[in-house]
Amino acid sequence: MPSSPILQRQPLDFPWPTLDPFLFCAHHDDHYPRANGRLGPAASLAGRRMGQDFSRQDGWSMYHGEEVPGFPAHPHRGFETVTLVRRGLIDHSDSLGAAARFGEGDVQWLTAGRGITHAEMFPLLHEDRDNPVELFQIWLNLPAERKMAEPHFTMFWAPDVPTLVLTDDANHEVRLGLVAGAVPGHPAPPSPPPDSWASRADADVAIWTLRLEPGACWTLPAATGAGTQRMLYFFAGTNLSVAGEPIGGHAALTLDAHQPVTLQNGHDGPAELLLLQGRPIGEPVVQYGPFVMNREAEIRQALDDYRHGGFGTWEWPRPDPVHGADSARFARYPDGRTERPTPDL
Repeated sequence: MPSSPILQRQPLDFPWPTLDPFLFCAHHDDHYPRANGRLGPAASLAGRRMGQDFSRQDGWSMYHGEEVPGFPAHPHRGFETVTLVRRGLIDHSDSLGAAARFGEGDVQWLTAGRGITHAEMFPLLHEDRDNPVELFQIWLNLPAERKMAEPHFTMFWAPDVPTLVLTDDANHEVRLGLVAGAVPGHPAPPSPPPDSWASRADADVAIWTLRLEPGACWTLPAATGAGTQRMLYFFAGTNLSVAGEPIGGHAALTLDAHQPVTLQNGHDGPAELLLLQGRPIGEPVVQYGPFVMNREAEIRQALDDYRHGGFGTWEWPRPDPVHGADSARFARYPDGRTERPTPDL
Protein backbone atom coordinates (compact mmCIF):
# COMPACT_ATOMS: atom_id res chain seq x y z
CA MET A 1 0.00 0.00 0.00
CA PRO A 2 1.24 3.54 -0.71
CA SER A 3 2.47 5.50 2.30
CA SER A 4 0.38 8.32 3.72
CA PRO A 5 0.77 11.57 1.76
CA ILE A 6 0.73 13.48 5.08
CA LEU A 7 4.41 13.89 5.94
CA GLN A 8 4.01 16.21 8.93
CA ARG A 9 1.23 17.86 10.94
CA GLN A 10 1.84 21.13 12.82
CA PRO A 11 -0.39 23.52 14.80
CA LEU A 12 -1.46 26.81 13.24
CA ASP A 13 0.55 29.03 15.55
CA PHE A 14 1.26 32.62 14.44
CA PRO A 15 2.88 32.85 11.94
CA TRP A 16 2.02 29.64 10.16
CA PRO A 17 4.90 27.28 9.29
CA THR A 18 6.13 27.40 5.70
CA LEU A 19 8.37 25.50 3.29
CA ASP A 20 10.94 26.84 0.80
CA PRO A 21 10.31 28.87 -1.40
CA PHE A 22 7.87 30.48 1.07
CA LEU A 23 9.18 32.37 4.08
CA PHE A 24 6.12 33.50 6.04
CA CYS A 25 2.36 33.07 6.09
CA ALA A 26 -0.02 34.92 8.39
CA HIS A 27 -3.81 34.82 8.57
CA HIS A 28 -5.26 38.04 9.97
CA ASP A 29 -8.95 37.69 10.90
CA ASP A 30 -10.06 40.76 12.84
CA HIS A 31 -13.63 41.56 13.84
CA TYR A 32 -13.28 45.33 14.11
CA PRO A 33 -16.21 47.27 15.60
CA ARG A 34 -17.96 50.30 14.15
CA ALA A 35 -15.70 53.11 12.92
CA ASN A 36 -15.12 56.29 14.90
CA GLY A 37 -15.30 58.74 11.96
CA ARG A 38 -11.49 58.83 11.71
CA LEU A 39 -11.16 55.38 10.05
CA GLY A 40 -10.29 53.76 13.37
CA PRO A 41 -12.31 51.63 15.81
CA ALA A 42 -15.04 53.28 17.91
CA ALA A 43 -13.82 51.44 21.00
CA SER A 44 -11.48 51.98 23.90
CA LEU A 45 -7.83 51.14 23.21
CA ALA A 46 -7.07 50.79 26.91
CA GLY A 47 -5.05 47.74 27.86
CA ARG A 48 -3.47 47.36 24.44
CA ARG A 49 0.26 47.61 23.82
CA MET A 50 -0.07 50.41 21.33
CA GLY A 51 2.35 50.26 18.44
CA GLN A 52 2.79 46.54 19.00
CA ASP A 53 -0.72 45.21 19.56
CA PHE A 54 -1.18 41.59 18.46
CA SER A 55 -3.45 40.86 21.44
CA ARG A 56 -6.70 40.00 19.63
CA GLN A 57 -8.42 41.64 22.58
CA ASP A 58 -12.18 41.66 21.84
CA GLY A 59 -11.41 39.74 18.62
CA TRP A 60 -9.12 42.28 16.92
CA SER A 61 -5.67 43.86 17.02
CA MET A 62 -4.28 47.29 16.17
CA TYR A 63 -0.93 45.74 15.08
CA HIS A 64 1.51 48.65 14.68
CA GLY A 65 -1.22 51.24 14.09
CA GLU A 66 -1.87 53.99 16.64
CA GLU A 67 -5.32 55.15 15.43
CA VAL A 68 -6.02 53.13 12.27
CA PRO A 69 -5.13 49.42 12.50
CA GLY A 70 -2.36 48.11 10.32
CA PHE A 71 1.30 48.36 9.52
CA PRO A 72 2.75 51.88 9.06
CA ALA A 73 5.79 52.51 6.88
CA HIS A 74 8.37 49.70 7.02
CA PRO A 75 11.05 48.43 4.61
CA HIS A 76 11.53 45.16 2.71
CA ARG A 77 14.39 43.72 0.66
CA GLY A 78 15.05 40.39 -1.00
CA PHE A 79 11.60 38.78 -1.30
CA GLU A 80 7.97 39.34 -2.32
CA THR A 81 4.75 39.91 -0.41
CA VAL A 82 1.49 38.43 -1.69
CA THR A 83 -1.56 39.81 0.13
CA LEU A 84 -4.95 38.12 -0.35
CA VAL A 85 -7.79 40.14 1.16
CA ARG A 86 -10.94 38.13 1.78
CA ARG A 87 -12.93 40.80 3.65
CA GLY A 88 -12.44 44.47 4.34
CA LEU A 89 -10.06 46.97 2.75
CA ILE A 90 -6.32 47.65 2.78
CA ASP A 91 -4.70 50.99 2.01
CA HIS A 92 -1.24 50.64 0.43
CA SER A 93 1.31 53.46 0.06
CA ASP A 94 4.97 53.07 -0.89
CA SER A 95 8.27 54.75 -1.64
CA LEU A 96 7.82 54.17 -5.38
CA GLY A 97 4.92 56.60 -5.27
CA ALA A 98 2.32 53.83 -5.72
CA ALA A 99 -0.93 53.78 -3.78
CA ALA A 100 -3.94 51.46 -3.64
CA ARG A 101 -7.13 50.67 -1.82
CA PHE A 102 -7.96 47.01 -2.34
CA GLY A 103 -9.95 44.20 -0.76
CA GLU A 104 -13.00 41.96 -1.05
CA GLY A 105 -11.11 39.26 -2.97
CA ASP A 106 -8.33 41.38 -4.49
CA VAL A 107 -4.67 40.33 -4.35
CA GLN A 108 -1.64 42.61 -4.20
CA TRP A 109 1.70 41.17 -5.36
CA LEU A 110 4.73 43.26 -4.44
CA THR A 111 8.30 42.41 -5.44
CA ALA A 112 10.48 44.21 -2.89
CA GLY A 113 13.68 43.31 -4.71
CA ARG A 114 16.50 45.74 -3.92
CA GLY A 115 14.31 47.67 -1.52
CA ILE A 116 10.99 49.36 -0.93
CA THR A 117 9.24 51.03 2.00
CA HIS A 118 5.49 50.59 2.22
CA ALA A 119 2.54 50.96 4.57
CA GLU A 120 -0.48 48.67 4.83
CA MET A 121 -3.30 50.21 6.82
CA PHE A 122 -6.78 48.82 7.49
CA PRO A 123 -9.25 51.75 7.19
CA LEU A 124 -12.58 51.20 8.95
CA LEU A 125 -15.23 52.95 6.86
CA HIS A 126 -18.55 51.91 8.39
CA GLU A 127 -19.83 53.86 11.38
CA ASP A 128 -23.17 52.02 11.48
CA ARG A 129 -21.90 48.43 11.55
CA ASP A 130 -18.86 46.29 12.25
CA ASN A 131 -15.80 46.36 9.97
CA PRO A 132 -14.37 42.82 9.67
CA VAL A 133 -10.99 42.47 7.95
CA GLU A 134 -9.60 39.10 6.89
CA LEU A 135 -6.48 38.51 4.84
CA PHE A 136 -3.50 36.29 4.20
CA GLN A 137 -0.04 37.75 3.86
CA ILE A 138 2.50 35.44 2.28
CA TRP A 139 6.21 36.05 1.80
CA LEU A 140 7.75 34.35 -1.24
CA ASN A 141 11.54 34.27 -1.42
CA LEU A 142 13.58 35.54 -4.34
CA PRO A 143 16.63 33.64 -5.62
CA ALA A 144 20.02 35.30 -5.17
CA GLU A 145 20.16 36.45 -8.79
CA ARG A 146 16.86 38.34 -8.36
CA LYS A 147 17.16 39.71 -4.81
CA MET A 148 18.30 43.11 -6.08
CA ALA A 149 15.72 43.31 -8.87
CA GLU A 150 13.81 46.54 -9.38
CA PRO A 151 10.77 46.73 -7.07
CA HIS A 152 7.49 45.88 -8.79
CA PHE A 153 3.94 46.64 -7.63
CA THR A 154 0.88 45.06 -9.19
CA MET A 155 -2.76 44.29 -8.41
CA PHE A 156 -4.80 41.21 -9.24
CA TRP A 157 -8.38 42.47 -8.94
CA ALA A 158 -10.95 39.98 -7.70
CA PRO A 159 -12.73 39.65 -11.09
CA ASP A 160 -9.39 38.61 -12.64
CA VAL A 161 -8.54 35.92 -10.07
CA PRO A 162 -10.18 32.70 -11.30
CA THR A 163 -12.54 30.95 -8.92
CA LEU A 164 -13.39 27.46 -10.13
CA VAL A 165 -16.76 26.14 -8.98
CA LEU A 166 -16.52 22.35 -9.05
CA THR A 167 -18.92 19.63 -7.92
CA ASP A 168 -18.28 16.14 -6.64
CA ASP A 169 -20.22 13.00 -7.54
CA ALA A 170 -22.93 13.90 -5.02
CA ASN A 171 -23.21 17.44 -6.42
CA HIS A 172 -21.52 19.05 -3.43
CA GLU A 173 -19.74 22.28 -4.29
CA VAL A 174 -16.01 22.96 -4.08
CA ARG A 175 -14.68 26.47 -4.78
CA LEU A 176 -11.04 26.75 -5.81
CA GLY A 177 -9.42 30.20 -6.04
CA LEU A 178 -6.26 30.45 -8.16
CA VAL A 179 -3.83 33.23 -7.24
CA ALA A 180 -0.87 31.42 -8.79
CA GLY A 181 -0.61 28.05 -10.48
CA ALA A 182 -3.06 26.84 -13.10
CA VAL A 183 -5.37 23.84 -13.13
CA PRO A 184 -5.35 22.14 -16.56
CA GLY A 185 -8.51 22.77 -18.51
CA HIS A 186 -9.46 25.91 -16.55
CA PRO A 187 -8.68 29.64 -16.81
CA ALA A 188 -5.19 30.53 -15.63
CA PRO A 189 -4.52 33.18 -12.98
CA PRO A 190 -2.79 36.46 -13.87
CA SER A 191 0.94 36.27 -14.56
CA PRO A 192 3.23 36.83 -11.55
CA PRO A 193 5.70 39.74 -11.61
CA PRO A 194 8.60 39.20 -14.02
CA ASP A 195 11.33 38.62 -11.41
CA SER A 196 9.23 36.35 -9.20
CA TRP A 197 10.22 32.74 -8.57
CA ALA A 198 6.57 32.05 -9.44
CA SER A 199 7.15 33.39 -12.98
CA ARG A 200 9.28 30.33 -13.79
CA ALA A 201 7.26 27.41 -15.10
CA ASP A 202 9.68 24.90 -13.57
CA ALA A 203 9.22 26.47 -10.11
CA ASP A 204 5.71 24.93 -9.95
CA VAL A 205 4.44 27.64 -7.57
CA ALA A 206 0.79 27.47 -6.57
CA ILE A 207 -1.23 29.64 -4.19
CA TRP A 208 -4.78 28.30 -3.98
CA THR A 209 -7.73 28.78 -1.64
CA LEU A 210 -10.28 26.00 -1.23
CA ARG A 211 -13.78 25.95 0.22
CA LEU A 212 -15.61 22.64 0.54
CA GLU A 213 -19.29 22.79 1.38
CA PRO A 214 -20.63 20.28 3.94
CA GLY A 215 -20.16 16.73 2.70
CA ALA A 216 -18.00 17.75 -0.27
CA CYS A 217 -15.19 15.52 -1.51
CA TRP A 218 -12.40 16.63 -3.85
CA THR A 219 -9.05 15.18 -4.87
CA LEU A 220 -6.10 17.54 -4.88
CA PRO A 221 -4.14 16.65 -8.03
CA ALA A 222 -0.50 15.65 -7.79
CA ALA A 223 2.07 18.32 -8.56
CA THR A 224 3.96 17.97 -11.80
CA GLY A 225 7.28 19.63 -10.96
CA ALA A 226 10.31 17.69 -9.79
CA GLY A 227 11.13 18.41 -6.16
CA THR A 228 7.94 20.40 -5.50
CA GLN A 229 7.02 20.89 -1.84
CA ARG A 230 3.45 21.39 -0.69
CA MET A 231 1.82 22.72 2.47
CA LEU A 232 -1.92 22.58 3.07
CA TYR A 233 -3.45 24.73 5.81
CA PHE A 234 -6.81 23.69 7.27
CA PHE A 235 -7.92 26.90 8.99
CA ALA A 236 -11.74 26.88 9.09
CA GLY A 237 -14.17 24.02 9.67
CA THR A 238 -14.56 21.21 12.15
CA ASN A 239 -14.50 17.80 10.52
CA LEU A 240 -12.07 17.30 7.63
CA SER A 241 -10.38 14.08 6.52
CA VAL A 242 -7.25 14.14 4.35
CA ALA A 243 -6.35 10.95 2.48
CA GLY A 244 -8.74 9.13 4.80
CA GLU A 245 -7.11 10.47 7.99
CA PRO A 246 -9.34 12.61 10.23
CA ILE A 247 -7.73 15.97 11.03
CA GLY A 248 -8.61 16.63 14.63
CA GLY A 249 -8.28 20.40 14.49
CA HIS A 250 -6.91 23.23 12.43
CA ALA A 251 -3.43 22.33 11.26
CA ALA A 252 -0.65 22.85 8.74
CA LEU A 253 -0.08 19.65 6.78
CA THR A 254 3.11 18.96 4.85
CA LEU A 255 2.03 16.74 1.97
CA ASP A 256 3.83 14.54 -0.50
CA ALA A 257 3.23 16.82 -3.48
CA HIS A 258 3.51 13.96 -5.95
CA GLN A 259 0.54 12.00 -4.65
CA PRO A 260 -3.07 12.97 -5.35
CA VAL A 261 -4.79 13.63 -2.02
CA THR A 262 -8.51 13.23 -1.35
CA LEU A 263 -10.14 15.85 0.87
CA GLN A 264 -13.41 14.84 2.49
CA ASN A 265 -15.39 17.39 4.47
CA GLY A 266 -17.86 16.42 7.17
CA HIS A 267 -21.44 17.61 7.37
CA ASP A 268 -21.12 20.13 10.20
CA GLY A 269 -20.24 23.14 8.03
CA PRO A 270 -17.92 24.31 5.28
CA ALA A 271 -14.16 23.67 5.41
CA GLU A 272 -11.64 26.22 4.19
CA LEU A 273 -8.02 25.64 3.25
CA LEU A 274 -5.01 27.42 1.79
CA LEU A 275 -2.43 25.62 -0.34
CA LEU A 276 1.15 26.82 -0.89
CA GLN A 277 3.46 24.82 -3.09
CA GLY A 278 6.62 25.29 -5.10
CA ARG A 279 10.02 23.93 -6.01
CA PRO A 280 12.53 25.00 -3.36
CA ILE A 281 15.01 27.71 -4.24
CA GLY A 282 17.51 25.77 -2.15
CA GLU A 283 19.77 28.67 -1.19
CA PRO A 284 20.94 29.90 2.24
CA VAL A 285 18.44 32.20 3.94
CA VAL A 286 19.65 34.92 6.29
CA GLN A 287 16.81 37.01 7.67
CA TYR A 288 16.85 40.10 9.82
CA GLY A 289 13.28 41.30 10.28
CA PRO A 290 12.07 42.67 6.93
CA PHE A 291 15.31 41.85 5.07
CA VAL A 292 15.89 38.38 3.59
CA MET A 293 19.23 37.76 1.92
CA ASN A 294 21.75 34.92 1.45
CA ARG A 295 24.66 36.20 3.57
CA GLU A 296 25.04 38.22 6.77
CA ALA A 297 27.14 40.79 4.91
CA GLU A 298 24.14 41.43 2.63
CA ILE A 299 21.95 42.08 5.67
CA ARG A 300 24.45 44.63 6.95
CA GLN A 301 24.45 46.27 3.53
CA ALA A 302 20.63 46.36 3.52
CA LEU A 303 20.61 48.11 6.90
CA ASP A 304 23.17 50.63 5.71
CA ASP A 305 21.32 51.25 2.44
CA TYR A 306 18.05 51.81 4.32
CA ARG A 307 19.63 54.26 6.75
CA HIS A 308 21.04 56.25 3.84
CA GLY A 309 17.86 56.49 1.78
CA GLY A 310 18.49 53.63 -0.61
CA PHE A 311 14.89 52.37 -0.48
CA GLY A 312 13.33 55.33 -2.26
CA THR A 313 11.78 58.50 -0.91
CA TRP A 314 8.83 58.45 1.47
CA GLU A 315 6.76 61.34 0.12
CA TRP A 316 3.64 60.71 2.19
CA PRO A 317 2.86 63.25 4.95
CA ARG A 318 2.72 60.58 7.66
CA PRO A 319 3.93 57.00 8.18
CA ASP A 320 0.38 55.57 8.24
CA PRO A 321 -1.44 57.17 5.28
CA VAL A 322 -5.02 56.25 4.47
CA HIS A 323 -6.96 57.16 1.36
CA GLY A 324 -10.16 58.79 2.63
CA ALA A 325 -13.69 57.60 3.32
CA ASP A 326 -14.64 56.64 -0.26
CA SER A 327 -14.95 52.86 -0.45
CA ALA A 328 -14.04 52.65 -4.16
CA ARG A 329 -11.04 50.43 -4.83
CA PHE A 330 -8.18 51.71 -6.99
CA ALA A 331 -4.48 51.40 -7.73
CA ARG A 332 -2.15 54.21 -8.75
CA TYR A 333 1.11 52.93 -10.19
CA PRO A 334 4.52 54.63 -9.98
CA ASP A 335 4.17 55.88 -13.57
CA GLY A 336 0.95 57.71 -12.65
CA ARG A 337 -1.36 55.21 -14.30
CA THR A 338 -4.56 54.59 -12.33
CA GLU A 339 -6.83 51.58 -12.59
CA ARG A 340 -9.92 50.22 -10.88
CA PRO A 341 -11.42 46.73 -10.85
CA THR A 342 -13.97 46.06 -13.58
CA PRO A 343 -16.63 45.83 -12.41
CA ASP A 344 -15.98 47.57 -9.08
CA LEU A 345 -17.72 45.27 -6.61
